[in-house]
Amino acid sequence: MEKPAFRKGTLNYLVRELASNLTEKSNKIRTGIVIGLLITILTTCLMLLKLHPLETVEGKLLDYRFQIRGTLKVPESVVIAVIDEKSIEKLGRWPWNRDVIARLVERLNKAGAGVIVFDIIYSEHEKNDPLLAAAIKDAGNVILPIVFDFDRESKTPDSELLVNSAFTSVENPEMFKKYTPILGKRALIPVPQLIKEAMQLGHINMIPDDDGTLRWETLVLGYNGYLYPSLTLQAAAIYLGVPPEKVVLKATEGIQVGKRFIPTDRWGRTLIRYYGPEGTFRHISISDILDGTVKDEELQGKVVLIGATAIGIYDLRVTPFSPAMPGVEKHASVIASILENKFLRAVPLAANLGILLLSGLLLSFLAPRYKVAGAAGMAALFLLLVLVPGYFLFTQKGLWVNITYPSLNILLIFIAITAYNYAVEERYAKRMRAMFSSYVTERVVNELIKNPDMAKLGGERREVTILFSDVRGFTSFSEKHSPEEVVAILNEYLGAMTGIVFRWEGTLDKFIGDAILAFWGAPMPQENHAELAVKCALDMVKTLKDLQQKWQAEGKPLLDCGIGLNTGEVLVGNIGAEGKKMDYTVIGDNVNLGSRVESLTRKYDAHILMTEFTLSKVREYVSSGKIGHISITGLERVIVKGKEEPVGIYDVKALEPGAKSGIVDVDEDKIVKLKEK
Repeated sequence: MEKPAFRKGTLNYLVRELASNLTEKSNKIRTGIVIGLLITILTTCLMLLKLHPLETVEGKLLDYRFQIRGTLKVPESVVIAVIDEKSIEKLGRWPWNRDVIARLVERLNKAGAGVIVFDIIYSEHEKNDPLLAAAIKDAGNVILPIVFDFDRESKTPDSELLVNSAFTSVENPEMFKKYTPILGKRALIPVPQLIKEAMQLGHINMIPDDDGTLRWETLVLGYNGYLYPSLTLQAAAIYLGVPPEKVVLKATEGIQVGKRFIPTDRWGRTLIRYYGPEGTFRHISISDILDGTVKDEELQGKVVLIGATAIGIYDLRVTPFSPAMPGVEKHASVIASILENKFLRAVPLAANLGILLLSGLLLSFLAPRYKVAGAAGMAALFLLLVLVPGYFLFTQKGLWVNITYPSLNILLIFIAITAYNYAVEERYAKRMRAMFSSYVTERVVNELIKNPDMAKLGGERREVTILFSDVRGFTSFSEKHSPEEVVAILNEYLGAMTGIVFRWEGTLDKFIGDAILAFWGAPMPQENHAELAVKCALDMVKTLKDLQQKWQAEGKPLLDCGIGLNTGEVLVGNIGAEGKKMDYTVIGDNVNLGSRVESLTRKYDAHILMTEFTLSKVREYVSSGKIGHISITGLERVIVKGKEEPVGIYDVKALEPGAKSGIVDVDEDKIVKLKEK
C-alpha cells in the first residue's frame, strides 16, 4: 500500500531534550561557578567580620593541632618547684608561714638557681615578712607577681613601687593611640617590704578566649600610664642576662629581648607555644627541696618556678591539652619558648584571605564540571590541600593558618553545587520520564538520562535490527468504516503492539500511518538486538491473534499485519533541520530493505519475514532454544527494487510447545527479481 509521509517521530521530543541538555549542561556549569563565587564572597566577608562562632571553631581546630602534634621536648633549664599533695602532707596545710617560703628561697639560692619566679602573690602582711624579704634580698634573683583588675577602678597603695618594673624602651608609641593595649584599673601587689627586695615584678594575668581556653599570653598590660611586662617575659629576660633597657617594646609588632624578637598582635599578645599537658615540665616537690633530697645540680642555673599543683589550691586553666591545667605550667611553656627562641605566629589576614579566595575560586570552576562522586573527590582533595599544609606549617614553622573559613567555604561550595545539580537533574529526569514514558521503556529512559551522549547529535553508524509492521488492507478498511471506528480499533491495535515493543526493550521510532517502525541496538547498545527483535515479532503475531478473537466476539472487523525484520549497519541519531525539526531515527539501505521485506509478507502470505542478515545473528539462539519453539524456512533469494544483489528471505513461524525448532536454509539458486515495491 502507499504509505503516508512520515509524521513527527515519537522520539523527536526526546532527542530535542537530549540536544537541549547539552545547552543545559553548559548553563548548569556556569550557574555552578556563579554559586561557588557567591559563596566564596560570602565566606570572605565572614572572615573580615571575624564571625564569633567561626572564630571559636578555629580556636578549637588550633587546639586539635596541638593535640595531634603531641608533647615537645622541654628545655632542662626550666623546672617547677611545686606545692603538691606530698609537700602539704609534710609541711602542713596551705598557706604556709612565710618562714617556710623564706627557707625555700634560701635553699634555692644555695643550690645556685638561675632565676626564682613566684607564681604566688603575698599581698597581705605577716609577721615573718622580714625573714622572707631578707631571703629575697640575699638571693638577688627573685621575681614576684602582680595582678591587675580590669573591672574595679581604685588607687593601689604604694603603686609607685611598680614603676621600676615597667618597660623603659618603647618604639612607635603613637601606634597605641590606634590600638590601645589592655589596661588594668587596679593592681594587686605583694607587700611593699617584699617588692623592695625583689629583682623585678611581672603580671600574671591570664585572659582566655571567649570559649574559656587560654591560647594567648598577654606580654604587655597598661596601668596608671605605664606598660608592664608579664612575669614570664621578665623571667626569660633576666635569665638571658638582658638588662631592662634592652627589652624593647615595639608597639603593635612585638618585643625585642636582646637578639630575640617575640612576635605579638596589635595588643601585645603572643600565642602560647604549649609544650604538652600537665607534667610535661619537671615537677620537684618543695618538701624534697627543703629536706635536701634534691641535689643542687638539679636546680643550679635553672629557671625555678614556684607554684601550686595540689588539688584545690592551684588556679585552673583550660588549655589545648587539658581542661584543668595549673597556671604555673603555662608560665613554664612561655618562658621555655622565649629561651629557645621558638614562637607561634598567626599568619597575616591577607595570607588567610589569599588561601580562602584561591581555594574557593579554583573549586568553583572545577566542581560544577563533575558529577557528585567527582565533585566530592575534588572537594576532599581541596580540604586536604588546606588541612595538611595548615598542620605542617603549624608543627614545622610555627605558623597558625586559619583553616576554618577555607574548609567551610569548600564544604558549602560542594553542598550548594551538588544540591543545585541534583535539583536540575531531578527536574530534567522528571520531565523526561513524564514526556517519554509513552515512547520508550523505563530502562531506556533511565539510560538516556544518565548518558544522553548515547543518542549522538548528527548520528553515528551502528548495527541495529529493524522491525517494520504494517496493517494489511488498511486503505480499504478505512474506506468501509467511519473515522471513529477506524481510530478506535487502530488505537487498540497500536497500543498493544507498542506495549510489546517496550516489553522486548525496543525503541519505537515512529508510527507511519498504520505502520510501526521500531529498532534494537540504539540508543542503548544491545548485543542481542536481533534476538530481541525476533521475540518481539513473534509476540506481536500472538497478541494479534488474541485481539482478532476479541474483535470477532465483539462483532468488529478484523485487522491483520505483516512484519519485516532486517539487521545491518545504519545511521542512527538526531537527523533533520537543526532548530526546526529534528528526528531521532534510523536511515540507510538496511532500513529501506527492512521496509521492502515487510511488503513481501503479502506476496508470500506470511506474518513474519526476516532477511539472511537477521538470521545470521539469531541462528545460534535458535539452535540453543533461547528464542523458543520456532521454525525458520528459507523462501527465495530476492532482488528487491533498488538493489542488485539478491537477499535471502525467510519465513518465521511459532511452533507448538514441545516442538523442535528448526532452520531450513534458502535455495541459493532460487533467485527472484521484483519490480514492485
